[in-house]
Amino acid sequence: MVKLPVTLERKLHTVFPKVREREHFVAEVLSKALETRSSVEAEQPLAIGGTLHLFTDGGSRGNPGQAAVGCVLIDPLKSEILREYGEAIGIVTNNIAEYQALITGLKIAKEYCPNHLICHLDSELVVKQLSGEYRVKMVTFQPLIQEITELKANFPHISFVYVPREQNKRADALVNKALDELKSAPVF
Repeated sequence: MVKLPVTLERKLHTVFPKVREREHFVAEVLSKALETRSSVEAEQPLAIGGTLHLFTDGGSRGNPGQAAVGCVLIDPLKSEILREYGEAIGIVTNNIAEYQALITGLKIAKEYCPNHLICHLDSELVVKQLSGEYRVKMVTFQPLIQEITELKANFPHISFVYVPREQNKRADALVNKALDELKSAPVF
């Protein structure tokens, strides 16, 4: 049995004079506490650390048009997909969808606490704007860039890399799946 501090032992003794009752009470309290802790831990992803790769894509059918985002988070050491996510986001432009996809992906990656996050995007515009190579002229991009800047603070090291669309097929497929599901949803 667990050894309790003397003051706690005395208080328990006054409430539960019999040893068996005290032991049963302590066992029950510990059991409930451990169950609660286990269920909370099960809801949260493991903190991976190390380097993770995030592939994001955003797209719209029409510009502006119905849009969606897709994100894929990969642990390269295990060659394992940690998380995939796709969602329709309403009517926006392609570029806004690309920014929204990155924001969504950064929020997902934050849960895994990587030391280094490499973000792969097939939007050369977004990568060059985030690196400062291109000036941001569109006022509508400013709040998105501000949110990305705030999210970047969660990562000790983060980089943005342009990749051709062929190297971003999985995220692109999630975008198209979300848009296809939206198109096939019944209208009331």
